[in-house]
Amino acid sequence: MSDLHPATRGFGLAADAYERGRPDYPATAIEWLVDRLDLRPGRTVVDLAAGTGKLTRLLVPSGAEVIAVEPIEEMRAKIENARVLAGTAEAIPLEDASVDAVTVAQAFHWFRAEEALREIHRVLRPGGGLALVWNVRDERDPVQAAASAIMQPLEENVPRRGKRNWREVIDASETATFDHAQLVDEDAFVERFTSVSFIAAASPEERAAIEEQLRALAHDVGTPIRLPYVTEVYLALEA
Repeated sequence: MSDLHPATRGFGLAADAYERGRPDYPATAIEWLVDRLDLRPGRTVVDLAAGTGKLTRLLVPSGAEVIAVEPIEEMRAKIENARVLAGTAEAIPLEDASVDAVTVAQAFHWFRAEEALREIHRVLRPGGGLALVWNVRDERDPVQAAASAIMQPLEENVPRRGKRNWREVIDASETATFDHAQLVDEDAFVERFTSVSFIAAASPEERAAIEEQLRALAHDVGTPIRLPYVTEVYLALEA
């Protein structure tokens, strides 16, 4: 998918690390999503830009049909227990008015928002819903803040969640936040941050330098390391 941002090639390079190192989503957030999107048998939900299926697999127990759409082959290969399609947010490979809900986790900041919203509107049935979800690293925590400082020199102009007001972008009718945390050993700590797109896509020398600093940080802190997050959810409903 050549129209993806160049930094997203890092996701293909780091799919294994992404699956091992990234957190899941809190049960309270999933319960909220299932309730607000009315996910149940007979309903269909698309998890758009599904990655390795971190959110996808948590939607399956709702009983709804879950379709994962993901552009990167290495990420798609990690998704289980759902129908999996190659596609992008700007070109969803589904028919008009064919789904009841769309979820997007850790990904909408990569989309061309206007094109993506047109496509999402096209595939949603009347009364359907769109939910955006992010696990936001809580940088009030000194370890999270230190990891950000290590990565910051390579960030440049990569799209990031914090650069847009997502409530305004999707005209959200409701938002919610949930506390979350991830307990990791040294290897998972390193993979959490080296799976970030612009770190994974950096040169081998740059990645090695980042990994060395992350391991030193983990050693100083001592394991297991608790990484706190705030899970943000934005909900928009079709008329």
